[in-house]
Amino acid sequence: MAEYMAAEEAAEAIVTQWRPDAKITSLFRDDRAEAREFLAAVRSVHRYMLFVVSAGDSPASKPALVRGQTVLQCAMDRLEKEFYQILAANRDRLDPESLSIRSSTRSSVSDDAEEEEEQEEEVDGEAAIAVADLRAIAETMISVGYGKECVRVYKIIRKSVVDEDLYRLGFERPAPNSHVHKLDWTLLEIKIRSWIAASRVAVTALFAGERMLLDHVFSGFDNVREAVFVDIVGEAAREFFRFPELVAKSKRSTERIFRILELHEAVSELLPEIKPVFSFVSTLTVRDQALASLAKLAEFVRDTLAEFEAEVHKEHSKMIAPGGGIHPLTRRTMDYISKLADHDSTLAEIYAEFPFQKSTLHPNFFFDASDSASAAEKTGAPSLASLSSFSSSSSSSSSSSSGNRSGIAGRLALLILALLCKLDGKAAAYRHAGQSYLFLANNLQYIVNMIRHCRLRGLLGEEWLARNAAKARRHTEDYERVSWGKVAAEVPAVDVGAGVARVQMRAFVAAVEATCAAQAGWVVADAGMREEVREAVREMVLPAYRGFYQRWKAAEEEGEAAKLSPEIVRQRLAELFSGSDEAGSGSFSSSQLGSESRSSRSEASSRSL
Repeated sequence: MAEYMAAEEAAEAIVTQWRPDAKITSLFRDDRAEAREFLAAVRSVHRYMLFVVSAGDSPASKPALVRGQTVLQCAMDRLEKEFYQILAANRDRLDPESLSIRSSTRSSVSDDAEEEEEQEEEVDGEAAIAVADLRAIAETMISVGYGKECVRVYKIIRKSVVDEDLYRLGFERPAPNSHVHKLDWTLLEIKIRSWIAASRVAVTALFAGERMLLDHVFSGFDNVREAVFVDIVGEAAREFFRFPELVAKSKRSTERIFRILELHEAVSELLPEIKPVFSFVSTLTVRDQALASLAKLAEFVRDTLAEFEAEVHKEHSKMIAPGGGIHPLTRRTMDYISKLADHDSTLAEIYAEFPFQKSTLHPNFFFDASDSASAAEKTGAPSLASLSSFSSSSSSSSSSSSGNRSGIAGRLALLILALLCKLDGKAAAYRHAGQSYLFLANNLQYIVNMIRHCRLRGLLGEEWLARNAAKARRHTEDYERVSWGKVAAEVPAVDVGAGVARVQMRAFVAAVEATCAAQAGWVVADAGMREEVREAVREMVLPAYRGFYQRWKAAEEEGEAAKLSPEIVRQRLAELFSGSDEAGSGSFSSSQLGSESRSSRSEASSRSL
């Protein structure tokens, strides 16, 4: 008994020296030997009180307990003050960078520091000292029954840090009945970009940093760590991950889908980081909120794409592209689909539980891989085999991933098919069959060029491109046949007299002039295709006429003969397709499509879209 009393008296002297109202600024600022001595004194007083209680009732026990409690309360007031001062002074130093994991650790002021050195994660500089001091204080206060006071101070400081850091990241916590989805899209788009920019920092630095700091300070007290983390981060994190769900409630439109896809990508990429940070049972609601937001964003995307496909099918404008050029619907639709292809991995994830299904409204060859080769030769339309033809770099991916990408390829190809069907109908609006064929050739070539120069190329495959490029060339062949076949027929195939020859030469040149005049303003948008068509027309009409002219030009007067010369005809043909397509075909050119040269045109049968 005397031994315990002597230890208690020594401890009381140390504690009294550092009473809360003492003018000394901080027990933990300079000499940590005194800090260790103070913590040891606190534990000594606590042991003395436990001894008195275990000794049973006696005349001296009650005064001893009162005295011990008074000393212990004085010590707790000092430690609570020290805990607050350390947290407040180091609020900006206690971040994930300062809490980086290393192979060893700095010493703690705890008596058990040497034994815990191999288990503790190292923290750097002043933050290392601060965390060690906080941990020592927390262990002492909790062990003597004052954990509530310790936790209260910790939550006050660190909760304010979380709120302030989120605000600095640009995130404004929505009200419970927030109408984020009703905001003007321009403002909402700004908020989306801000959230995406802040999301990785919020999860991997802010939330993860708080979890890491908590694990250091309250190591060994799992229940305390969980309760404190929920109070500090739980609500803020739930509201942070609720934002994407609120956005997903906004009005759907085709152009908004890309921001929604970016949001989905951001949340999806963070899921592996979210799970370990919010691994406590009481923080599962945060993970559930992130998953709920992901599901709502995916639903937004699926519904919007379904509406987009319906819009393409329902497009009934009477507008025709001037000169048989590229229709605005083609540009708009292909621009949209090419942007969608940039998000193919995200789309594959979104549709993972919605397998691509064959529709009875679509031709069998579009889906039947076994008939893909013969069907392709007959129709030039995409087959399932070509849709799943990926680049060699992706051939080693898992069958599930490949299946998902194939499904996305099929969905995007169906959008293109819807466009092609719509263009087929619009071609009928032209009065001249030749211009209808040019319209089909222009638009299909534009589609091929767009696909070749974006991620769609890897999804649809080279076979799809080659087949449809050849199909575009066949449309030009139809144009040549319909528009220039009669002109070529004006050259007699048999010998005629001089008088008939003069009439035939004049008729031929007149037919050339009339056809060129009728085609004034007609367009071949692709530069390579334009030269190929001009050359094909020249080959149709000039060789036969040149021979006929050479034989009978003497029958004409010199001046008249010059007006009917093959060179005049050649110059006139060179002026074909001088009309301009406003947006042109960009930098794409069929001259870049080496394997799709015109040399194979004669082997292809004519057919329309």
